[in-house]
Amino acid sequence: MSNLFSEIAFLLQRFNWLSLLDIILVSTIFYALLMLLKDTQAQSLLRGVIFLVIVISLVTTLINLPAFSWLLSNTLPSLLFTIPVIFMPELRRALERLGRAGSGTLFFEHENTDMEKIQRMVKAVVSASSRLSVFRQGALIVLRRKDNLREYEDTGVKMGAQVSPELLLQIFYPNTPLHDGAAILVGDRISAAACVMPLSSSGVLNSSPERQMGLRHRAALGISEATDAIAVVVSEETGSISLAHRGRILRRISADKLENVLMAFYQQQIEAEDKINLQHFFRSIFNNNKKGKD
Repeated sequence: MSNLFSEIAFLLQRFNWLSLLDIILVSTIFYALLMLLKDTQAQSLLRGVIFLVIVISLVTTLINLPAFSWLLSNTLPSLLFTIPVIFMPELRRALERLGRAGSGTLFFEHENTDMEKIQRMVKAVVSASSRLSVFRQGALIVLRRKDNLREYEDTGVKMGAQVSPELLLQIFYPNTPLHDGAAILVGDRISAAACVMPLSSSGVLNSSPERQMGLRHRAALGISEATDAIAVVVSEETGSISLAHRGRILRRISADKLENVLMAFYQQQIEAEDKINLQHFFRSIFNNNKKGKD
C-alpha cells in the first residue's frame, strides 16, 4: 500500500498541462465511444468489460499475484482481437455516423432539397397515415434524407410514381402484393415498395413498457439506426402513429404533430444545405482570387 501511495505522489509531482491534455483526450474518446454505443446490446457488455478491467488492474496492483499476472499478460492480446468481432455491428454503425457527419462539411456534391416537393410529400404522408390509423391498417413509410437507400430499394418493387395519399393507401391495403415491407419515398416520389428493412438490435423496444410493438417498429428503428432516414409507422393492432429517427422512436403522435415534426426535420436539413452552399460559394471565390493573383 505504501508503494502505491508513493507512486501516486510521484505522478502528482510530474503532473503538468500536457498530462491534463492527455487525460482530456482519453476521456473524450471513452465518452464518444459510450455515446455511440448507447441503447445498443453492446452497451451493457462494454460496461461489464470496463468494470472487469478496473477490478483486475486494482487487484494486480495491490496484491502480488505472479501466476494471475502471467495469465492476464497472455490472454489480453487475444481479448483485444475478440472485442472488435463482438462489437462489429456497433462499430460499423459508429463509423457510418462519423462518415455521415463528415460528408456534409468535407464534400459538396449533394442534392439540394426542393421545399415544394417536401411539403407535397409530407402532406401526402400525413394524410395517408391518419386514414390508415383510422382503419387500423399497418404501414411503414421510409423518407429518404441524405443517405442513399438504394440497397434497400433493390429488395422491393421499383415504382418511381409521384406520391399521393391514395397510392399509399393502395400500397398498404391488406392482402395486396405490396402491403408487406416498407415504401421508400425520395422527394415527392415513391421510389420502391415492399422493401425489406434491417431489424433493430438495440434495447429501445425491449425497455419500453408497451410490448405490442412488432416487426414494423423494429424495422423502423433498424433503418433509422443504419441511416439518417425518417420512418413513419402505423400500428396494425392499435392504429397509433409512430416516428423513428436516429435510433429513437416517438410513439402515439397525432397527424398534426407528425406534420410539424417532419417539416422541422426537413427545415433543419435545408438550413444546413444553405450553410454548406454558402461556405462552398465563399471558398470558390477565395480559390478564384488566389488563382488570379498567381
